[in-house]
Amino acid sequence: MATRMIDLRAATLPDCDALAAIHGEAWLGAYRGLLDGIELQRLIARRNPAWWKGALQRGVQIKLLEISDTPAGYATYGTSRLRSVPSEGEIYELYLRPEYQGLGFGRQLFEAVRADLNAHCLQGLAVQVLTDNEPAVGFYTALGGQLTETSTYHNGGRPLGLSVFTWSAV
Repeated sequence: MATRMIDLRAATLPDCDALAAIHGEAWLGAYRGLLDGIELQRLIARRNPAWWKGALQRGVQIKLLEISDTPAGYATYGTSRLRSVPSEGEIYELYLRPEYQGLGFGRQLFEAVRADLNAHCLQGLAVQVLTDNEPAVGFYTALGGQLTETSTYHNGGRPLGLSVFTWSAV
């Protein structure tokens, strides 16, 4: 039996447990210390397998990254929700389990999603990240993203900076 080392595919209903697990692990790694701890736990708990099932049933585009048949990351994406930037496509989320970060898998997932958005004739791409999430800011900068705008998000009464990175059409 041949096993693919890296597989990028559309998520399906049987992937909901894995998506919830990836989300929880990645969010703890990314936002511990940036978001209020109780609020972070609440946000993670909300994204249980039933939430992911509902997202898939609503037609949310989710690409799953598997490494040696192990779910390692995901991206959600589609038409841009950001009215203030000219990009038609948006990556809403792109997360990897911490042990898969820094190995080039995020770049592969990003490029696969970007190609899918281009195939659906969505010109340009936008991503919104917390400004204090330095690894994410560095990741999108290394991928050629241009800091296009900043804004503020309030979490538990605390203001947090948001940065929007954009890429022109390929």
